[in-house]
Amino acid sequence: FTSLHRNPLVTGLLHALVIGCVGLVVTAPAAFAQAGANPGDEAEIRAVVARQGDTWSRHDAPGYAALFTEDCNVVNVLGWWWKGRAELQTKLTAAFAFVFAESHLTITDVQTHFLKPDVAVAHAHWTMTGARNPTGGAPQPSAGIQTLVLTKTAGHWLIAEFQNTNGMPERPFPTGPVPAGGAKP
Repeated sequence: FTSLHRNPLVTGLLHALVIGCVGLVVTAPAAFAQAGANPGDEAEIRAVVARQGDTWSRHDAPGYAALFTEDCNVVNVLGWWWKGRAELQTKLTAAFAFVFAESHLTITDVQTHFLKPDVAVAHAHWTMTGARNPTGGAPQPSAGIQTLVLTKTAGHWLIAEFQNTNGMPERPFPTGPVPAGGAKP
């Protein structure tokens, strides 16, 4: 060990290791605090997002709308923009009367990212069955992804911004124009 201790390369590596460990101990708490709030916040956010499925599947427009802030913005899969909890509740009440009267919403794979301790972005996959086609066709199962911005107010997380997108399996982009007749070159 004595000969290793005298080796300048080994001594330099040991110093770098010690400095690196000290730096990690000093900066890690700040990084964790910036990333997120307390550990219970992520669980509460996941619960709020999951409650969408419960309230939707019960066709409970007031319960679903209560997951959102009073001044929320909601963009549904058709691109319709609803402003505020009251409008969201009104539109869903009408939708649950026929189009979504037999629908069932399942929320899965909720991932969160904290922007600040009281602001988080969540992405969630969803599937829906039983929705009626407004034009009278047979119901089609559908799936997609939601992007949600949640804020913590008075100790509770609510959805402030919501974007819903129908999904389809990802596939490679075309490498050129498709010739007439649909066959690839």
